[in-house]
Amino acid sequence: MPRDPREIEDATLRLLIAPGLGPVTIRRLRTHFGSDEAAVEATPGRLAKIQGIGRPTAEAIRAALDETEPDRERHAMAGRTVRVIMHGDVDYPPLLAAIPDPPAALFVRGDLAEADRLAVGIVGSRRCTSYGREQAGRFAALLAQSGLTIASGGALGIDSEAHRGALRVNGRTIVVLGCGHGVCYPQQNQELFERIVDGGGAVITEHPMEASPKAANFPRRNRIISGLSLGVLVVEAAARSGALITARLAAEEHGREVMAIPGRVDSPGSAGCLRLILDGGAALVVDHADVLRQLDASSTAVRGMLAAAGIREAQTQATLFDGSLTDGQSAIIRALEAAPEPVAMEELAARTERPLNDVLAELTLLEIRGRVRRTGEGVQLRRG
Repeated sequence: MPRDPREIEDATLRLLIAPGLGPVTIRRLRTHFGSDEAAVEATPGRLAKIQGIGRPTAEAIRAALDETEPDRERHAMAGRTVRVIMHGDVDYPPLLAAIPDPPAALFVRGDLAEADRLAVGIVGSRRCTSYGREQAGRFAALLAQSGLTIASGGALGIDSEAHRGALRVNGRTIVVLGCGHGVCYPQQNQELFERIVDGGGAVITEHPMEASPKAANFPRRNRIISGLSLGVLVVEAAARSGALITARLAAEEHGREVMAIPGRVDSPGSAGCLRLILDGGAALVVDHADVLRQLDASSTAVRGMLAAAGIREAQTQATLFDGSLTDGQSAIIRALEAAPEPVAMEELAARTERPLNDVLAELTLLEIRGRVRRTGEGVQLRRG
């Protein structure tokens, strides 16, 4: 369970909220001093002895720690019903834990659920076209209906439409902020964020309550979106869009699948997506079934990445690739349980009374979860 802010010791909270202390620096301090208490009491001279931290940086760290006011932070967190998930807690998202620089803690409004461990990031331009808005909402709704959580950055444009698309079908969605919970950015999305929290979703950040939305925060926000997700879908992005940063992180640093929706060749707003596709940096997708197939293709690599990060295969199976099923997935499972032999795709569609395309999409997600497997003879349940 996420921690109440009153459960966090002063020394730990000071490390988490000190301005400018990222997860790498916090990890160095903890490793060097052996405890949070020793780290926050260290003099500049002792701080400067840490490898990679010179005297100027040590002075800056000491000043940042001296600025912190744990009680004030707890009061602000309580006023917004913010709780804390620490790196290493059992409910810390396993995919996020596997990236090179996971946040030391997540400050959470709302609820992160088991289902959120099967997420897709949807990102794109703030200054999007009507086409981009339509596609963001359409893909988000269909993917949410398939059982995926939609993760995005809460910005105007594509991000907002992705969140709204998930909400329209009562799906799950997570907002990752580039500021603290005490600052609503963008202000226009205050109602949207409340709807997400009230609907059982989550708004999360790694920043203390009053952290402002500085430009430097958004690439770091993007790494969390990518880190939470099995793959990232870029809906509409100009040539220098921040969404391309998320795509690069997903592919190059996190080992995640990157997908892009093609747009008009003469539209500046689609230039980034088209270039990603042309350069082989993203798979071209035209419907949600394409997204599910791409995630299926990457599921083995994701399992391997989690294992390399020290997350046991049994734990992976139990917490990441299982979970609640959609009605269509449940129907497929029931049909396969009643069949002693593998069932052909067309026969499975007939037995479940569902269109073949829908069955294929649902099967892809079930394969990602490790519930079924396809053979040359058809589809069958994975046993044991």
